[in-house]
Parts: sequence; structure tokens; C-alpha cells
Amino acid sequence: MKNKSIFLIAGIATLYFNNAYAQETPKVQDSTRSASIEQVVITGNSSPKKKIESSTAISTFSAKEIQKQNPISAAALLQRVPGFAVETSGGEVGNNLFARGIPSAGAYEFVQVQEDGLPVFEDGALQFANADNFFRVDNSVSRLEALRGGSGSIFATNSPGGLINFITKEGTNDFRGTAKLETSTYGLMRTDVNLGGALVKDKLFFNVGGFYRTDDGIRKTGFKANQGGQIRMNLKYVFDKGYAKVYYKKLDDRNTFYLPIPLTQDGDKLKAFPGFDPNYGTYSYRGISQLNIPQAGGGFFKRNLEDGIHPKVDVLGAEFKYDLGNNFSVLNKTRYTNINMNYTGIFPAGAPQTAGGFANKPVEKGGAGIIGNNYQYSLVSNGAIVNPDYVQKLGFWAIDKQMNNFVNDLQFNYKFDKGNVTAGFYKSNWKSNQQWNWSNILTTASDRPELLNLVDTSLTPNSPGYSKTYNGVTDMSFLMRDSQVQGSLNDLYLNLDYNITDNLSFNGGIRYSRDFYKGYGVNTTTSNLNNSGLTTDGTHSFLTTTADDNMAVLGNKYTYWNYDVNRVSFTTAMNYKINSENAVYARFSNGFRSPNEESYYNNMTDLGKIKPVTTNQLEIGYKYYSRTFDIGVIPFYSALKNLSFTDVFSDGTSENKFANTTNIGVELEGYARLFNNFLEVTFNGTFQNPKYKDFRGTNADKTTFDYDGNLVRRMPKFYFNISPAVNITKQWRAYVSMNYYGKRFQDEANSVDNTLPSFTEFGAGTSYQLGKIRFAIDGTNVFNTIGITEGDPRSPLTGSGDIRMARPIMGAAARASISFDF
Repeated sequence: MKNKSIFLIAGIATLYFNNAYAQETPKVQDSTRSASIEQVVITGNSSPKKKIESSTAISTFSAKEIQKQNPISAAALLQRVPGFAVETSGGEVGNNLFARGIPSAGAYEFVQVQEDGLPVFEDGALQFANADNFFRVDNSVSRLEALRGGSGSIFATNSPGGLINFITKEGTNDFRGTAKLETSTYGLMRTDVNLGGALVKDKLFFNVGGFYRTDDGIRKTGFKANQGGQIRMNLKYVFDKGYAKVYYKKLDDRNTFYLPIPLTQDGDKLKAFPGFDPNYGTYSYRGISQLNIPQAGGGFFKRNLEDGIHPKVDVLGAEFKYDLGNNFSVLNKTRYTNINMNYTGIFPAGAPQTAGGFANKPVEKGGAGIIGNNYQYSLVSNGAIVNPDYVQKLGFWAIDKQMNNFVNDLQFNYKFDKGNVTAGFYKSNWKSNQQWNWSNILTTASDRPELLNLVDTSLTPNSPGYSKTYNGVTDMSFLMRDSQVQGSLNDLYLNLDYNITDNLSFNGGIRYSRDFYKGYGVNTTTSNLNNSGLTTDGTHSFLTTTADDNMAVLGNKYTYWNYDVNRVSFTTAMNYKINSENAVYARFSNGFRSPNEESYYNNMTDLGKIKPVTTNQLEIGYKYYSRTFDIGVIPFYSALKNLSFTDVFSDGTSENKFANTTNIGVELEGYARLFNNFLEVTFNGTFQNPKYKDFRGTNADKTTFDYDGNLVRRMPKFYFNISPAVNITKQWRAYVSMNYYGKRFQDEANSVDNTLPSFTEFGAGTSYQLGKIRFAIDGTNVFNTIGITEGDPRSPLTGSGDIRMARPIMGAAARASISFDF
């Protein structure tokens, strides 16, 4: 309640001081924002429209605003959008976004991430293929437009939560460029360059930009945590009645993905676990980074954790617009995307256990099954016998994905005196193949983990089952998967904008989706290496270890499936412009989201269990835009049906539950220039109450559950961001930022042990503009807050006693940069 009061008081004070100083508005060189009253948006609209005239909840960020915020990732930038609850603790990529309280297993399941109006990849929530894996924010981005709810389901597929559109820069008649060098407290070296201009004045324009970066990571991995870059280029030819544009993007980048770490419960707070730094520690450490194990089907499987999430992305696209005459025009956008991604991560298999507890725990419960004190631990690195207080079982997960997507969006537009009509046909073919190979390893429970061997001292080294590990591996290739999913989308859409009067406008849209999905899964059997002729150490056969007892082997039985979607989405809205600065609007929208990849895999023998998620949303908004003050207040209501929960657990099984949800809330967004532009304040916040409805059923262990009326997991009731900045001189600027994230529950049961406490994160920075050169320092989490974004969705139990598995935000870090505009 205290945080809410502070937020509301700040908003009232901002409005008061704005009125007091509104007449003093000289331009400040380093001011962050351009006036919203002048901004034109295209996302979620059939044609460019002034922001105040658009009946949508949309946030915009110019290239200059993005530069001032200097986000460490795309997810960090999206934290500034109300209605988007963003989890940024995974690192630069692999993060999660929840739109307006819609729960999911993670990723970007109910929004579509776009570049220039087309999806980065058609489905942004494929297993281990979050949309932000394939996109990076750099100086080639011209602006970001983020739409919540509204018309998202009309202008894109599977996007009832909204559209996130990164719009890239194009050349102009004036040759312009920017170059940036950046370093940090965590070994960052990054170079960004962007160039644009005219090859033929007024006719042929170009833009090329990109970055290359290497760093050690804020969490201490012992290796280069992030290394790689991207390049983007476009060429645009303008003629009398339109234009043609072609573009290409190449991304080759690898990033470490950070997973939950152990913490201890201290009242209503989570604090450091002994031997583990909550701000800078990680299990993803160099000492356990190599895996090289024989396979039951022959050969060896080798993997390097240092490769992390490593996508190689090639994108080739084109855009064409032509004026057909008589107020008709045609716009066609087309793109081909090819992705090859290797994904390697360390996923904890539960919480740390005492050395004796793990050794004595029965095998069927994930332990070693050794009786009494007949156990002995030793380091794999040198064979030294050790007696650790705690040990940790970790999943060494390797996933390979081969993906491609061809998409074409054809639009015809007709303008008339009172508005315009847009009709379009959207075609998208996409395919994703994936191969999994998962093993479990045993390590010390510390932020510099060491591989452990474990033996049963009641047996001799030649006895069957003497060793419970193979060079630290407890379960060799215990899970394998070979599967495919394909989509063929065929969507017709129609949108009408009609000006009833000069101030009152109507918007209506409809989309018919005839989409076809198909795929397969390959069966697996189990085997071992007992008769392989291989040895564990040059002497003893694999009969002496249990590590290979349940190795998965891919079979030759393919289960094929097909699933068709035949649905209509629609929206209708009214916008009333009270005057040039004030407007109100109301919108109702109905949309859907097709079943996700894991739902198909889990239910491919009985697809009748799954249905598209349907959404109904109502929003009513008030917008005030002036040259010194902006405010948006948007109450909303949403109801979802057939929502699937598909978290993959550490043993390879999946949750596979279905529920309905409701949510009612308010989004706030504002900006003010005060005291003759001396002070700028940007703020956004969301109040909401997302709950489960009719969520009852039976668990995998045959016990029943009833979560009706519980709060939706991982979703805060209240979160906000406020960032005041002081323009000390026309050249010198300083800012602070405050990001508050309310209390949540990790699980659907809302159990006390799965409570994720609220936290507040502060950032700060300063910049100085010396002519065309800009110097900047940006600090994140400056007070080293232990802010928990999620528990451990892959382990049903958080831990025993006061041990909890959770994923905190990164510790305090600072970056310094020099930019040169020319």
C-alpha cells in the first residue's frame, strides 16, 4: 500500500508542477522525449495515425529514448511498457514477458515480436526458442512501438496480448551515422555502428548497422558469457507512386542462460545460501562446462556449456508499396528467415541436498540409493576424497533446433473522405525441428561448482553398481527427443477506420484464420552400455556404474499428428478526441492463440484434449498529450479459456494442465517536463488482479487439485517503473530509475513456500553531450537488491527446510560508453 501511495502522490505532484511551469518550454539538447502529441504510430493500425487519434493502448520509444535508457537487453527495454510483466533474470536472451496478466510457461507466448511489421519468427514461444533469442536492440533501431491487447489479433496471428514492433532505420538525403564504444565492470567490449544516406538523391537510399560484443557476464561464469553480434542493411528505392525496399539481417551470437540458484528463506525475504553469491553466482560455471559421454547407439555426445544459447540467423526480406490511383494502394511485405540454434544450459534438478541425504535417498526418488554411511564423494578433477555439506544435481540440457519461416503480408487500402478500408491476406509457412539430449550431473552446491563422483563403499570397484556416477554424470542421456512441428497459416483480414465526425472515429476489424499444423514425435527406448565393450576408466566396465542404466535411445516409430484451426477474431472501438490534447476511447476485442508446441507433443495421440486459447478483452482509455505532459489511464478486463500449462520438469515430463483465467486492471503511463525542462519524469505502472477460474483436476500422481480463485502464478498485482532525470545544463544530464515488482506466487496453489517476495531495483546514470560526442555512464541494480523474478518452474518442490530455488536479477553493474554522431 505504501508503494502505491508513493506512486499516486508522484503522479499528482507531476501534474501540479506541469501546470505551474507549462509556459517555460525551451528545447533542451539532451531531452529524452519528443512530444507525444506529434507522434504517429503504425503498429496495430491500417495506416499511420496520430497517437491521440489511435484507439489502442500503445507505447512508443524513439531511437533517442532507447539510447538514453541504454537497455542491457530487449526485455529490459520492454519493462518500460505498462501491462507487460517482464522477467529479465535469464540474461540478455531467453527472458519472459506476460501481457496483461496472461499466464504461460514463459517466452513471448501471447504477443508477437516483430521487425518492421513482420514476425521475428511466426511463433515466439517454441520450446527453448523465445523470440528474443533471435533479435537484438542496437543503433539500427529507429523506434519501438508496443501495443497491448486491442487490435493485435487483427494484424497478426496468435497475438491477443499485443504486438511489439521494432522499426529499423532507413537512409535519407542527408548522410548520417553513429558509432558507439562501450565497456563495463564485467568485461564488456562492445562496438555499435550505423550508417545511412542516399546513393541517388531523392531516389535510392541505404542504411547499414550492427554491433559486435564480448563480455564475461554479470554473473561469474569463468568464461566469455556473451560473444557475437549482428549486421542489418536495407536498400530503398522511391519512385513517384511508391517505393521498393530490400533488406538483410545476419545474427551470430551466443549468450549464457542463467537458471535458478539456491537461496535461504529468512522470514518473508530470500537471502544468500552458504557458499553462493545471490547477485553474482551461477551454476553455469567453467569447471563443469564440458560433457563428453558415450551413447547407447554408438559414438559419443559432446557439448560445451560455453556455447550457451547460440543462434545463427539469416533474414532476407522485401517491401513494396504502390499507389494504384483513385485512392487505392497496395502494400506487400515478404520475408524469409532461417535459424540454426544450439542451446546448452544448466538446469537445476531440484534444490541442494545434504551429502548423506542424496546418497541415501531411494533411486526412484532421484537419489543414489546407498544404505547408511557407505558412501564416498570425490572430485572428478583430481580424485581427492571430499565430504561436502551439500550436493546439487544439475541437468545438462542440450537442444538443437533448425527453423525456417516464409511469410507474406499483402494489403490493399482504399481511402475515402471519412476514413479508409484495408483488406489483406497473410500467408506464413514455418517449420521447427528439434533434437534433445539431456543428462544429469552431480556437483558441489556452490557458485563455483565442481563435479563429484559418488561410490558405494560397501561394494568393491569391480562390483555391479559400485559407482553412482560416470565422471560426475549421474544419468547419461536419460532423455532424448526428436520432433517436428510445422505451421501453414492462411489468414484474411479486414479493417475499417471511419470518422463519424471530426472528433469521433470508429474502428472495426475482423480476421479469419484457416491455419494448419502438423508434426511428429519419435519414440524412445532405454538401454545401457553394459555390453558395449567400453570402460569407465580404462579398467572397469559400465557394469560397475549405474550412470548408464536408463539411457534413452531414439527408435524408428514416428507418431504423426495434424491439427487445424478455423477461427474468427474481431475488434471494435470508438475514439473521441475531446480537443487537440485530450481523448478517450473504448475497445472490445476477441482473439485466440493456437496450442503451443509442447501441447502438441504431450497430446499427439489424443489432440482432442487441446483447444486454442480464446480471449475476450475490454479496455477504456483516457489520453492527454501536450508538449510538456503526457498521461494515459487505461482500465482493462480480460477473460481467457483453454489456457494450457506446459512447463517441462527436470525429469523430462510436462505439466499438461488446462485452465481459464480472468483479469481486471489499470495501466498508467506518463511523462512530464518540469521547471523549464530542468526535470523530466517518466513513469508507468500496472494494477491488476489476475485469477484462475474453474481450475480443477487431477495431478499426475492421481491427487486432486482445486485452484479456482487463486492468483495466477508469477504475476504481480502491482508493478511500476519511475525514472526522473535532471538536465543540469543543456549538455549534462543525470537520472535515476526505480523498478518495483510486487509479491507473486511461483505455483498455482499459492502456497506459502512458493511465495516470491516483492522487490525494488534502482538504477542511475549520467551523460554529457560535447558537440557530437556523448559520454555516458549507466548503473543497474545499484543497491545489489536480491530481486526474485521466478522460482524453479522445472521442479515441483522448491526445496527442503529453508532452502528455496529461485532466479534473482543480476547484481550491481555499471557500463560506460562514448557515442559519436556524424
